[in-house]
Amino acid sequence: MTEDTEKEARHNVRMQRKKAVIDEKIATAQHERGILLVNTGNGKGKSSAAFGVVARALGHGHRVAVVQFVKSRSDTGEEGFYRKFPEQVKWHVCGEGFTWETQDSNRDTLAAQAAWQIGRSYLADDSIDLVVFDEMTYAFKYGWLNLDEVLAAIAARPRMQTVIVTGRAAPEALVEAADTVTEMGMVKHAFKAGIKAMPGVEF
Repeated sequence: MTEDTEKEARHNVRMQRKKAVIDEKIATAQHERGILLVNTGNGKGKSSAAFGVVARALGHGHRVAVVQFVKSRSDTGEEGFYRKFPEQVKWHVCGEGFTWETQDSNRDTLAAQAAWQIGRSYLADDSIDLVVFDEMTYAFKYGWLNLDEVLAAIAARPRMQTVIVTGRAAPEALVEAADTVTEMGMVKHAFKAGIKAMPGVEF
């Protein structure tokens, strides 16, 4: 047996073992229900990942609601694109801008609570398959919303509805309640090199 043949044989054995492990995991994952996903961390891409799931949901004919906390601009590429699907996507820009821009905690609180009332209505609507709460974690960090109340409403949602929450510094109770949590880390960012936010990449 040549060295290449031996190498290929070892590879085949490893892949057979790996396939057996994966097949077993797939066989045991038989539950079907909506899940709670949290995208957190200091790295770029938390909202972008959520909006990618929105695209995936639309491909399956699902109905989606997006409620944006903090963010106030309505010229983003994702909003411009998804508004082309008014029968499937409900999009709400509810923020007043970042806290260092508004300089008004009362205004920020009122905006977050208004956004939550919109979001809460979707959590009670079994015709909505996916709800995205974009940048919601800031509402917990600054005390604009009661975390226990939000978690209770998420837990009481329709069985097949999926919820995605994005934002930095997700509180521990939210992480514990979630089914899937992704923490995105920062390695490099163009902004730190003096490159301005570019349309189609950052917004």
